[in-house]
Amino acid sequence: MNYYEKTVDEKHVYKGNIINVDVLTVTLPNGKTATRDIVRHPGAAAVIPLNEKGEIYMVRQFRKPLDAVSLEIPAGKLDRGEDPAVCAARELKEETGLTADKLTYLVSVHSTPGFSDEVLHLYAATGLKEGDSCADEDEFITTEKYHIDELLSMVLEGKITDAKSIIGIFLADKIVSGRIGIRHR
Repeated sequence: MNYYEKTVDEKHVYKGNIINVDVLTVTLPNGKTATRDIVRHPGAAAVIPLNEKGEIYMVRQFRKPLDAVSLEIPAGKLDRGEDPAVCAARELKEETGLTADKLTYLVSVHSTPGFSDEVLHLYAATGLKEGDSCADEDEFITTEKYHIDELLSMVLEGKITDAKSIIGIFLADKIVSGRIGIRHR
């Protein structure tokens, strides 16, 4: 079956600090047309700071779109042309004060493929060293450390709802248990 949607028109309707929005007219496989609202995002990197005790450093911060406080793994938007590993290391330091002896690529995911082109690159950080955090001036963050088992329970109880963090916690559990190996990129 053909699934491809051919773009026949594209309008740039919004340009923001983090995202842009385009409205596309597409021809569907059956020949009809449809409209697609697309959020354009430069991509992001997230990092799972994992220590030798099976603990992950998490950040707690207010998220205005949710109008709530969220517990998440450190992450941030890629700068134009930036290597995702560089972004992951930067966000780890800015948000937690940690540096890592080893930063290992795990996986890249599309966070919301129904309406956004964002790609999120996940890394594991090991060999952690503590230092001073230097969060952006508009970020108010606290760093908290949890054992993977506690984080898994928090996910299943609905206390952690951030998708990148859930993916990271489940990957970290598999890494620590030896059920998956780490690929290098």
